[in-house]
Amino acid sequence: MRIAIFTETFLPKLDGVVNTLCQLLEHLAIRGHQSLMFAPEGAPPQYASTPIITLPAFPFPLYQELHMVWPVVSVESQLAAWRPDLVHLVNPVSLGLVGLRDARALGVPVVASYHTDIPGYAERYGLGLLREPLWTYFRWIHNQADLNLCPSRFTYNELRERGFENLSIWGRGVDTVRFHPRHRREDWRLRLSGGHPEAPLLLYVGRLAAEKRVDWLRPLLDVLPGVRLAIVGDGPLRPYLEERFAGTPTVFTGYLRGEDLARAYASADIFVFPSANETFGNVVLEAMASGLPVVAPRSGGLLDHVTDGENGLLFDKEDISAMIAAVRTLISNPVLTARIAAAARRYAEHQRWEVVMDVLLAHYEALIQKTGTPARPLPALRIPKSEIATSGGNPRTFF
Repeated sequence: MRIAIFTETFLPKLDGVVNTLCQLLEHLAIRGHQSLMFAPEGAPPQYASTPIITLPAFPFPLYQELHMVWPVVSVESQLAAWRPDLVHLVNPVSLGLVGLRDARALGVPVVASYHTDIPGYAERYGLGLLREPLWTYFRWIHNQADLNLCPSRFTYNELRERGFENLSIWGRGVDTVRFHPRHRREDWRLRLSGGHPEAPLLLYVGRLAAEKRVDWLRPLLDVLPGVRLAIVGDGPLRPYLEERFAGTPTVFTGYLRGEDLARAYASADIFVFPSANETFGNVVLEAMASGLPVVAPRSGGLLDHVTDGENGLLFDKEDISAMIAAVRTLISNPVLTARIAAAARRYAEHQRWEVVMDVLLAHYEALIQKTGTPARPLPALRIPKSEIATSGGNPRTFF
């Protein structure tokens, strides 16, 4: 197969979408398929065996790490010359619109995958008025695709209720060799605990952004004396968080990758993840594969993997005291903690990336084999008047 991929984000940015894409490109190479990627400028010229065409982009005002391509750009001639069997739009926003338009012009089938709860993020950023217009836009763009893939049953149900069509589930996996309890290292535990390896060590891994609610971890250090915290990751909120956690037993490591990340996971005791707007949550599976009990909100795609009391503990997504109580339970009950940690590892062993990616390739092949499906023209975006009135905006505010 010849697969053209349009992504709104790629390396050097690090997040769950980028991790999934790296796994996809590596898997396409292993399985002998050809691929071409279009991404915002700043991405490397190639990854695995996939050439990457970069396009001029600008930082998104509300999130400077995200770079957006103007949707008036056209790559139709490059796409036509490469002759793809299928186009995959990854988290389509603006560059995805380019890929959709040019694929339709060439009569190429389109798969779109939904990765990020941007409407939910907007609400977390205090932009609740944008929530419904954003849902309208994403429903419009996704419903032009022949197939829409979502990462979890929770997201599938949410999108179906929102009027998204042609839905199917494409989950996520974990590298159970890289992320494994055997990678525990005393030198890493010493580093992450700030020189107190004997103390209970809590771990957070992820972007440092408002929607992740990392500041929720701060009260843990007030009410659980002797506990240490390691925060792995980076993002726009890091300066604020470093100030917020000043004077506490907290270590900020910045981004970690490869063996360093695996050792950080395996050297901790409990993984605490406060984010309530996850469509999947790759880091949760990585923590489980590393043999850590997970404390997470009862919300979103996390529910596909964390079973309360079995391989993790769940708390009401808006109840910080319940999160604290869950962590306290694990710290005070080492037998329970060991049982949950072992169950988490066993669960992760059945979530390998190879299986997940072969499911995606099967989706590709099934769509390509369909015949007689005419290319649908791209309709103009029209937001219902009722939603314009609710948002206080107008259709032109999108682009």
